[in-house]
Amino acid sequence: MKQGANEDASRLWNVKLKDGRTVVVRFFVLEDKEKLAEMFASMSSQALRWGMPPYTTEVIDRWMSNLPNLIPLVASDKDRIVGWATIYKYSHSRRKGVCDLGMYLHQDFQNVGLGTAMLSRLLELAEKKKLHRISLHVIADNHIAVHLYEKFGFRTEGIMRDAYLGDDAKYHDEIVMGLISTHSDS
Repeated sequence: MKQGANEDASRLWNVKLKDGRTVVVRFFVLEDKEKLAEMFASMSSQALRWGMPPYTTEVIDRWMSNLPNLIPLVASDKDRIVGWATIYKYSHSRRKGVCDLGMYLHQDFQNVGLGTAMLSRLLELAEKKKLHRISLHVIADNHIAVHLYEKFGFRTEGIMRDAYLGDDAKYHDEIVMGLISTHSDS
């Protein structure tokens, strides 16, 4: 198994979901790229409603070009990827320990605890790497995601009014949220 920057590439976490299914959360490896593209291609317009599609192999290649600055996780159900969650660590010295978070779940795996499990694992890894601050942007109308982030201690730091043009041809507010570690070196 090849892995860019993660020494923990072989780590696997079995996650039992609320509906009884079990998925495996693990580090992304480069060989997952096609399956990740397949996940995005199979996602419903509702599941991508608050995202920035299309998520093509070119977009995924661009993400992977920065693999040393990522903490990338996938969730797999048998041989398909059903979740993607990542922390992007800024590389500039003035942004030491500062990072952004992103997460996508296939619609068949939403509202069953997978987002909670993946976010929990990412935050544990961030703590282990002594990251200081995690930021994210979420569309204000994505109430389930906002609730998830608040549950983990993320706070609203600002609202970007009319910053996202939805598939409904209306502008929506975007919330900037952040979480400051109490255990970082900074």
